[in-house]
Amino acid sequence: MINKLLPSPAQALADIPDGAVVAVGGFGGAGMPDDLIQALIAQGARDLTLVSNNAGQGDTGLAALLKTGQVRKILCSYPRMVGSYVFEELYRAGKIELEIVPQGNLAERLRAAGCGIGGFYTPTGYGTLLAQGKETRLIDGRHYVFESPIHVDYALINAQAGDRWGNLVYRKTARNFSPVMAMAARNTIASVGRVVELGELDPEHVITPGIFVKHIVQRTSVPLTKQQVG
Repeated sequence: MINKLLPSPAQALADIPDGAVVAVGGFGGAGMPDDLIQALIAQGARDLTLVSNNAGQGDTGLAALLKTGQVRKILCSYPRMVGSYVFEELYRAGKIELEIVPQGNLAERLRAAGCGIGGFYTPTGYGTLLAQGKETRLIDGRHYVFESPIHVDYALINAQAGDRWGNLVYRKTARNFSPVMAMAARNTIASVGRVVELGELDPEHVITPGIFVKHIVQRTSVPLTKQQVG
């Protein structure tokens, strides 16, 4: 019997090794898997490469993870936001590497990994520092930059509901990067607000099929704001 439900985030994240590439869903606070981030901090894996939309705010969530020193490098679109002082201090001190990835490129590079595509050409970033060292081509009179897939070892995502097979649905825009991160990852761990019975989710509403999910856990320990509910 397939049952991907585990009783705690700690058990779901127990196998993440040092040096792993970890993608974390969320856009600001929307859809952020705070319980999984806290479990990763407690688990203690180090030398991580983090893939996310931003670098955290204040001293919670992603910022709390960065503050522990567990992250060696971050790939993100918005490293500097209001309150992103933890990242800024680490970066200025040379304690973390940064790869800036335009938001659309970030989503498409993750999707490319999930679809088995070897890369793609995009005009985004041509003629800027972001294109340095990358292949460029002139196609139909327009300049393009070649972007490679982002392959992920573990994706930590937040969903509204899921069943024991790992099928997931999301709450509106809280889905943001989660579907493409789940596709790109070798192992996806989803924190869900509700665990439902098989057949309760309308197949037409399932955004992430269970084939992309290794474990699910039900959120119980971390209170979420209305904005953060997956």
